[in-house]
Amino acid sequence: MTWSEMRPLLSQASWDTLYMVGWSTLIAVVLGLPLGVLLVLTDRGGLLSNTVVNKVIGQIVNIARSMPFIILMVALMSFTRLITGTTIGREAAIVPLAIGAIPFFARLVETAVREVDGGLVEAVQSMGGNTWAIVRKVLVPESLPSLISSTTTTIVTLIGYSAMAGTVGAGGLGDIAIRYGFQRFETQLMWITVAILAVVISVIQFAGDLAARRLDRRSGHSGPAPRLRLLRGRREPAPASAPVKNADTTDTAEVSAPTS
Repeated sequence: MTWSEMRPLLSQASWDTLYMVGWSTLIAVVLGLPLGVLLVLTDRGGLLSNTVVNKVIGQIVNIARSMPFIILMVALMSFTRLITGTTIGREAAIVPLAIGAIPFFARLVETAVREVDGGLVEAVQSMGGNTWAIVRKVLVPESLPSLISSTTTTIVTLIGYSAMAGTVGAGGLGDIAIRYGFQRFETQLMWITVAILAVVISVIQFAGDLAARRLDRRSGHSGPAPRLRLLRGRREPAPASAPVKNADTTDTAEVSAPTS
């Protein structure tokens, strides 16, 4: 197979892979983020502590995560047909990809949110903030760099899942590698597909790490979040100096006040 023959195949397959991974990531973030936060809130000692709810959600997440993706894809065929009207093609592949990624991302969110300093939560509580305010102003903003890293990990995992989905007719680079590289012995095309996947994953990982580092610097984790500093209000400035009486003499001396 010549390069002119391979190029349109690779272009369409790359677009199909990005399409599947993009939509699956969006659904996973939208549904996995609240699920992960809920796991933290309902845990023992959490703001909405409820052992039964936490155990039920945790078990559902564990079962969904423990299922191999290729089996999950087959098991969800009826549901996929109900949603998309077919079980073949990139639109059909989005359903199992998203369902497989939601519990995975939720566990990553849970880990990221648990790293938030409990003192910040107590500070908002002392100022009368409710659970929604704590989630919105503390838990999510403070864990944002970790959430970006978690999203990057999810995208990379979904690219691997999409390659597996290609084996059952989902399209994308995995489909090209199997149909042409393995079944038709087009070894060159298969290695080009592998190289494209490696480049795409490297670029996404680099962009995700860069975004997480910049957000980490802006949030200033060495001190309280800017919003919390505003909520605490401004301290009254200390007087520049105050006269004190010397114990040995009757003279007064100027003593500098503490600056903090």
